[in-house]
Amino acid sequence: MVKAVTFLLFLAFLFTFSQVKSIIPQPQQFRSFKINNTQNVKSCSYTVSITTSCSSTKYTRDQISLAFGDAYGNQVYAPRLDDPSTGTFERCSRDTFQIYGPCSYQICYVYLYRSGFDGWMPEKVTIYGYNTKSATFYYNAYIPNDVWYGFNLCNGASVSTI
Repeated sequence: MVKAVTFLLFLAFLFTFSQVKSIIPQPQQFRSFKINNTQNVKSCSYTVSITTSCSSTKYTRDQISLAFGDAYGNQVYAPRLDDPSTGTFERCSRDTFQIYGPCSYQICYVYLYRSGFDGWMPEKVTIYGYNTKSATFYYNAYIPNDVWYGFNLCNGASVSTI
């Protein structure tokens, strides 16, 4: 009986003082992120699906921009995805966009930029491209104002900071 109580106390201590690290990547601010202004002659089509969280504001009038790319410097930039008159980015909705840009390899980073006063919380962003697997990035967080916010899963490769 004493051994069982000691063991349970040991487990309680272990659970209380251990740090749990999430293996699910979380979005981060990237203040030094820069848009790559080079234009490639070769252009590809991407379908981007953005799901707005049911925890988001009812709608947003904020300006929403998107940038994504691969580990080799190929970057696609969409300066304005928002359109309040059509109900874009309403709570619990999914919006799909056709975006054209340089052809890329596997998409490994995505950043959203929000400018305005309403606030907005995307649930996830899924990017479908020609000759690449679809890439889904789970946000579930409000996008801070006036800063690029997202994921860089390029395993140490450099994304554009030109």
